[in-house]
Amino acid sequence: MPQLSMHSPLGDLTLTEEDGAIVALDWGWGRDQDETHLLRAACDRLDAYFDGAADDFSDLVLAPYGTPYRRAVWQALRAIPPGQTRTYRDIAQVAGGSPRSVGQANGANPIPILIPCHRVVAARGLGGYSGDGGLADKLYLLELERAPIPAHPADLF
Repeated sequence: MPQLSMHSPLGDLTLTEEDGAIVALDWGWGRDQDETHLLRAACDRLDAYFDGAADDFSDLVLAPYGTPYRRAVWQALRAIPPGQTRTYRDIAQVAGGSPRSVGQANGANPIPILIPCHRVVAARGLGGYSGDGGLADKLYLLELERAPIPAHPADLF
């Protein structure tokens, strides 16, 4: 599978493509580098995003591996506009399940940032983030998008 890595403010990121669709975004530098048109376009878009250009990445072809339920959650996440947040409960109302199952699907998201799991917050605080830098990465992405950041004392520790 072709992979292409890039430097970002969150550290090195590697995108993976399979059958003409992005299937993963991982933290770290990939061993093999095989630039394709899709991977180059996605890296360029991510560079612009990290420079402050609003982008919902909705036209990128993504094919995350996951159960039908997880794919439904991830599709609901893609509908959250940049600069906005939704709660786990909001996403559960769209995709089904419970706030907890939405949180589990978020944690299993194989294409973070492009599938914006960072835009999902808890009813009383930030919730979690499975990126390499944890909540610091989530805060960075929300601040980059100028999204509302919920404050809850438990999230500050």
